[in-house]
Amino acid sequence: MESIEEKQKLITYLTEFITPKRKVRFDEVMANRMNHLQIVVEDVHQAHNASAVIRSCDCFGVQYVHFIESKNKMEVNSNIALGAEGWVTIEMHSDQENNTIACLKNLKQQGFRIVATSPHKNDCTIDQLPIDKKLVLVFGTEKDGISQDVMNEADEFVKIPMYGFTESFNISVSAALCMNELTTRIRKQVPNYQLTEIEKIDVYLEWLKNSIDKSEAIIQKYLEKNSY
Repeated sequence: MESIEEKQKLITYLTEFITPKRKVRFDEVMANRMNHLQIVVEDVHQAHNASAVIRSCDCFGVQYVHFIESKNKMEVNSNIALGAEGWVTIEMHSDQENNTIACLKNLKQQGFRIVATSPHKNDCTIDQLPIDKKLVLVFGTEKDGISQDVMNEADEFVKIPMYGFTESFNISVSAALCMNELTTRIRKQVPNYQLTEIEKIDVYLEWLKNSIDKSEAIIQKYLEKNSY
């Protein structure tokens, strides 16, 4: 099942398996989902941080988050994510010779600016970061920050203003602060920041699959009946 029309028909069918109230909620959330901003996390090794980033992405309406697994494997802590992993599109990068470069180059090809977060670079603070073009925020490890590969691929650098002795925020806190600032400005200043119609269809279908009990079996019967 590849065509948009076939996916739309399946969505219509699966919608019968959720309540009208649930559908209204889906539509409300979808209207505020964005692809103008994506998040990349490189080699996070603490499950609670990865899970908190996913939860923040859902709360701020950022649909796509990438986890680069070169040294550390990302795991979700369900007690912290609170189901957000079922609403956010998570892309893992672990099978390339250089996962970081492969991930960032692919995003560049999609028209995204690569913005690396680092307290040691002085390009601009998060409140001054331009938002007119699509951007990806890259966060490094809890201990070492962004890698040299990220520095080499970054189009620009951004930092969060701080006024204490500690030199950096926890990664999940940093991600939440940045998303709060940027998504607020994007919604006010950027026309058509939402997902494309094709993206909405794919995301909506995944939401339905994650919401319906035994959805795989239901979809398989539907496909067999309709010979897709």
